Amino acid sequence: MPESPDELRVAVTGLVGFAAAEEAMLLTETARAEDRGTPESWAALPTIAHASEFRDEQVRRLVAIREGSQPPEFPRVDHGSADTYRHYSEPDAESVWNLSRTTNATLIDETRLCSDADLVDPGRNPWLRGRQLWLQIIVRGFWHPTGHLGEYYLQHGRPERALSLHRHALATADYLGAPSMALGMAHYSLACAQATAGHADEAIRSLAEAFARNPDLREHARTEPELATLSGHGA
Repeated sequence: MPESPDELRVAVTGLVGFAAAEEAMLLTETARAEDRGTPESWAALPTIAHASEFRDEQVRRLVAIREGSQPPEFPRVDHGSADTYRHYSEPDAESVWNLSRTTNATLIDETRLCSDADLVDPGRNPWLRGRQLWLQIIVRGFWHPTGHLGEYYLQHGRPERALSLHRHALATADYLGAPSMALGMAHYSLACAQATAGHADEAIRSLAEAFARNPDLREHARTEPELATLSGHGA
C-alpha cells in the first residue's frame, strides 16, 4: 500500500487515467454506431454518460470538502429502470465526450488539491460514515466505470475484450502500487467477467484474491448477479 498521501494521489491519478482512456477508446470505436441499447443492455453513450455523472458526484464532494461545506446526498441509480436509461440516452455523442473528459480531468485535479488529512482520515468528514475518501475516489473514478465498460463488452458478445479490460485494470493497479483494498476491487471485477464468460474456476480464484485483499467485498458478492453461476461450482 502507498505509504503517503502523495503516493495515494499517484495511484488515484493512474487508476482514473486508465478508466478515462478506456472510455475514450470505446467512444472512438462506437462514434458512428447506431445502437440505441435498452435498459437491459446499455449502449456505449449512456454507459459512459452514467459513469461520468457518477464521477461528477465525487467531484462535487471533493469541492465541498475543499470549500468547507456539506456535500449533497445523491440518490441511488436503478440501472434497470426505463426512465433511468432514457435519462442517460439523452446527451449526444459530443456531450458525452465532453462529460467524460471533463469529469475525469476534474476528479484528478480535485484529488491533487485535497488535503492530506481529508484524503486519509474519515473522521474529518462525518458524512463519509467511516469510509476513507481516497477509496471512495477510486470506487467512482476506476472501479465503477471499468465495471460498466466490462459489462458493455459482455452484453455485446465480446467476452474476451471484457476479460482483457479487467486483466489490464488489475495489472495497472498492481503496477501503481495501489492499496490492497483497491487491488481487491480489481480482482473482484475480473472475477465477475470470468464468471459471466463461463470461466468458473478462474473466477473462484480471482474472487478468493478479492476477498483476501478487501474483505468488505464479501457482502457485496452476496447480491452480485454475475457471480450467481458460481454457486454450482462449490463457491
